[in-house]
Amino acid sequence: MATACTLGFDQGTLVLGGVVAGVVEKLFPQGLWVLDRRVGAFRCDAVEYASVRETLRRKLAGRVVDSVPRWVGVEYGRGGGGGMSAGPVLRADQLAAAAAWLETRRGCVIMPTGTGKTEVALHLIAQCSQSTLIVAPVRDLMYQWHRRLLDRFGIDAGILGDGIYRVSPLCVTTYDSAQNHMPRIGDAFALIVFDECHHLPGELRQDAARMCAAPYRLGLTATPERSDGRHALLDRLIGPIVYRQSLAQARGQTLAQYEVQRIAVHLSQRERARYDELSQQIRTYMYERRQVDPTYTWQQLCSDSGRDPAARRILRAFHAKEAIEDRAEEKLRVLEDLFRLHVGEPCLIFTGTNAMARDVSRRFLIPCLLSHCGKRERLDVLQGLEQGRYPAIVANRVLDEGVDLPDVKVAIVVGGSSSPRQATQRLGRILRRSRYGRGTLYEIVTRETRDVARSRRRRASDAFSTDNK
Repeated sequence: MATACTLGFDQGTLVLGGVVAGVVEKLFPQGLWVLDRRVGAFRCDAVEYASVRETLRRKLAGRVVDSVPRWVGVEYGRGGGGGMSAGPVLRADQLAAAAAWLETRRGCVIMPTGTGKTEVALHLIAQCSQSTLIVAPVRDLMYQWHRRLLDRFGIDAGILGDGIYRVSPLCVTTYDSAQNHMPRIGDAFALIVFDECHHLPGELRQDAARMCAAPYRLGLTATPERSDGRHALLDRLIGPIVYRQSLAQARGQTLAQYEVQRIAVHLSQRERARYDELSQQIRTYMYERRQVDPTYTWQQLCSDSGRDPAARRILRAFHAKEAIEDRAEEKLRVLEDLFRLHVGEPCLIFTGTNAMARDVSRRFLIPCLLSHCGKRERLDVLQGLEQGRYPAIVANRVLDEGVDLPDVKVAIVVGGSSSPRQATQRLGRILRRSRYGRGTLYEIVTRETRDVARSRRRRASDAFSTDNK
């Protein structure tokens, strides 16, 4: 090949020009590239940039014109004036995580909630000294990262999301905004950090990684596994797991000691009668349908509910059953007893639905945080809990992961999904070492309902293997 080939970035893809198909097949026998006849060049996902660049460097030496990188070096010092901001001294486990990632500058760091993954990431951002994009799952976390960057480096980072489009060499965004903007900015950053990276393999969200050319990639999470098995995609999108610390390793060391206590409650006579009636309706309907079609499934019923009034009635019955499990009257009475037991200690209450969160809020006159609450309201509520203005707060899913919380040693779960990840994240809210000492997680479960099965599945985590120790 006499002339140099070209490598560029276009709309989230790499474009390889100046080579014929035979040469491409010889250089990349794994079939990475697809010929785009519109431009007479080959394309592949931008995520492959690091490996493509290395292959071209080894096999074509100086015969490649690489115009992909638009990133720049950045001095992460206070106020941008040079000289790195020291920050806190990392613990041994944090240093081990950082060293493991620096060996390849790609991969996921798995550490329990409360062990300081953010500090590891800030240390690595400073070490790389390159344009960096930090991707968070929700706006609250995006703004939390923005505050941490300002505090650590004295840099007012750019923001992509929440109606703001301000790109700078140090930038924060959300998964949804990243996938939308990556075709334009995918060549602007050398390092991309995915916070709570278990969200990334979603059907659309993975575009945030696929369309980005950043050669350095860092994933942070406490719970990488997904029920759909898509966590296997993280290896390609970010890199392999380079460091993993279990909750058992951190318990009593970097994290507080804790115990998990389950409290079983019963439905009232009225609730039980209604619950059994709804259960019978559902069983009868499914039995009758399976007499006609033995392969009839619950998924088919959900699909039929859009056009079949009978299926729609049964689906409503199912949701009514869930509401009875979730909002059992005795759960509120037990909550009252736990508040008395822990008077003077701030508490977090986690529910399974917005309706139950509102029930708790009205019953005990405590703030309720839901997904639609504004940023200012959330900050006020969390500051109120920290300052003692509020003895407790209740939330559905808003506080499950990521968001920095005041020191709290009592968490009460009155409802939720069957996900071990959600359970582990909620437990992590009370595990940071603080003046309150040992943490306690209470799980209130309604007997003889599907609530018991959900609780059992939540226990499929090493977080709950040390109950009551």
